[in-house]
Formats: sequence, C-alpha cells, structure tokens
Amino acid sequence: MGLLSEFSHPTRWYSKLIAASLALAFFTLLAGAIISGFVIYRIVAPTVINESIDIRTFPGHPEIVSYLVEGAMRDGWFFPGLKSAPTILLCSGYHATRGELLPLATALQNQQYNVFLFDFGSQGASGTRSTMGFSEVRELRAAIAELAHRDDVDRTRFGLWGTNLGAYVAMAVAESDPRVRAIVVESVFDRPQDMVRLLVARYGLAPLPLLPNLVEKGFLWVNYPYRETPPLSANLSRLAGVPKLFLSASDQSDLVAPTHRLFVLAPEPKDEVLLARGNYAGMLDEEKRDYENRVVGFFLSNLPVSVGLQQ
Repeated sequence: MGLLSEFSHPTRWYSKLIAASLALAFFTLLAGAIISGFVIYRIVAPTVINESIDIRTFPGHPEIVSYLVEGAMRDGWFFPGLKSAPTILLCSGYHATRGELLPLATALQNQQYNVFLFDFGSQGASGTRSTMGFSEVRELRAAIAELAHRDDVDRTRFGLWGTNLGAYVAMAVAESDPRVRAIVVESVFDRPQDMVRLLVARYGLAPLPLLPNLVEKGFLWVNYPYRETPPLSANLSRLAGVPKLFLSASDQSDLVAPTHRLFVLAPEPKDEVLLARGNYAGMLDEEKRDYENRVVGFFLSNLPVSVGLQQ
C-alpha cells in the first residue's frame, strides 16, 4: 500500500521523476496515436475529382464500359483498336485519375491497340478510401474480366501499364493472370505499407519518434483483412517469360531503390530505364513524347497487335 500511495501522491524525488516520466510517455503515445490517425486518414482519403471531360467528343471513338466491383458499378473508357488486337489497361497512380492518361491512350490506340482507362475506387468520382493497392487489385481483375467477355478483343492477351500505386496493382495482377503478356511499371513498390512509409517521409514526419511505425501499424490495422497478402517479390517467379519494363525517375528518388530491387529479383525477360522525370501528366511536351515512344515501342516489340507477328 505504501508503494502505491507513494506513486499516487509522490513525495520523494525519484518517485516524482518516475511519475513524470510515465505521464510524459503516456501523453507522447497519445499524441502519436492522434497524429498517426490523422496521417492515415489523409493518406487513404479518396481523391474525389469531378471530371469535365466529355468522352463522347474525344478522338478515337471511345465508349463507356461498365463493370461490377464488389457489388458497385464502375465505368471505364474503352478506346477501340484493331479487331482482335490485345488490350492495354492503364493504371493511374496515387492521387491521379484516368483523364491524365488520355494522351498515352491515344498514342497506343494509334498503333491499333485496344486501350482501357479507368479509375480506382479512391480516384475520380467513386469516393472510396484507398488501400494503397490491397483492394485495388480486385478492381483491375474485374476490369480485365469484363473486357475478356468482348468479341472485338483478343481475350488471351492483355498488356498493363501503371505508376506507383497502379504499378503495384499491375504487377500483382500479372503475377496471377497468365493472360497478361507484357507489363510496364514505373516507380513500383513491394508492399502497400512501403508506400505509406514513403508518404510519411514526404510529409516531413519521418524524424518524429515512433510516428512512422505507428502509421504503418495503424494502416495495417485498418486493412486487417489483407494482413496475409505477400509482397510482390514473393511471387515474381510467376512472371518468367513475361516481358517487363521497369521505369524509375530521378525526381522520385525514394522509389528508385524499391523499383531497382524488384527489377533485380524479377526473372527474364526484363529491362530497366532511369528517367530524368516521372509523373507523366506533369511532363513537358517533348518529355511526354519520348515517354510515349518508349512505352509504345516496348509493347510493339513484346505484345504485337497481330498474333501472326508474335515471335
């Protein structure tokens, strides 16, 4: 009782010091939990953008294609190419939307590919929270499943392009779907929680004690059903024989090392290119043309429009 009484109403210097230390630790953890909760909210909060693009007036005669994702209807833009040509799906990145990729879609369609643009649930007008790739994998699978029912595409050959979040999703789907025959990924990460840590650092919060760990653990708690999801690196062997192009950007230096690591671990065939600038939507016109030529050239070499041209 004396010991408890001393800590309840400290009179000695050491008991006061211990009580003050415990109080400081408690309030530090409490503040850390509050801050990390706010950071997690900011990271996963949807990017709701009401697009003003009237796709019906856009060149290339695109059409709206609807598909079902876990009971909710989504829609994407299908740009028709040569009948029975493969379809290339463009997976936009974190806090980006399909509208930013329209020039890349046009460049691919000009080579007679079918092209599909869509938003993940946390992008555009859908307004669901982001899981940084965990649940977005199902969204890409649903889009491919819908396109594979069409009679004007090659149902056995798809190509994927993606950047950061979209790159993770593209690789995860490619590892489990043999219909994916070629893939381009820019600034890819191995696990969704890795991207969460990078965002914490970009917010300038990495030096705060315990905060990166609290944010990561909180993010995984919010996404508890996906806790057993293996990293991309665990299943890279499944991409043996699938041509892969890994792109990194000097202006996104925090994703250069993760991308290079996955490139090193990936089986052949593969190639790697370091760009001066990433973020396709923000590139200058000449940079954008060079980027489009690189991506289009990769698909022309590794996913020919006509099956008869396949080597």
